[in-house]
Amino acid sequence: MVAQPLFTIDDYLKIDRASDDRYEYIDGHIYEMAGESPEHGDICTNLTLIVAGQLRNSPCRARSKDTKIRSGPDPLQGRSTKGMFSYPDLVVICGEPQYHDERRDIVLNPAVIFEVLSEATELFDRGEKFRRYQLWNPTLTDYVLVSQVAPVVEHFARQSDGSWSLHIYERLEERFTLNAINCTLRLAEIYERIVFRSEQAETGDSVS
Repeated sequence: MVAQPLFTIDDYLKIDRASDDRYEYIDGHIYEMAGESPEHGDICTNLTLIVAGQLRNSPCRARSKDTKIRSGPDPLQGRSTKGMFSYPDLVVICGEPQYHDERRDIVLNPAVIFEVLSEATELFDRGEKFRRYQLWNPTLTDYVLVSQVAPVVEHFARQSDGSWSLHIYERLEERFTLNAINCTLRLAEIYERIVFRSEQAETGDSVS
């Protein structure tokens, strides 16, 4: 088996910035991001509207989908292959954004990151991606995972000792607060317009 060549961070940025598609990067490997389902798109839009609306007149701002996050050491003139560059579904930045370079498309200081889970990315979002966020993004206070197949939201919050707590919400009538940005989210609003497969099956059964 022939080993695949590793791309430097400079290589990756040239490819990603020149393309209409989006690519993520981890330790020399480049991964094209898949297209989203209708449910994924609706949930992302709902989250953006909810969070951005509550951040008005605050020191924090929300950015969705096209903002990259760097999670890794400062590369030596871009020739390194160590690190991760990712596109969260929604990121909140508090204070002035800190950027990787003069292009100002890669943020270094995320406060809150939201990921809407998909079958293709769920293991990575839960595992290696979150591990690197914890290790390399000390400004990160909250990490929120949102299912698109059931009303389930997992909220990880960084504690004062550096550990992370986890709260899981599974009912549409529930709500939770991201204290670091003073933002409250209601599951019914996150999942507005979403019809889950179980509900579709029940509707089909009732019609038949």
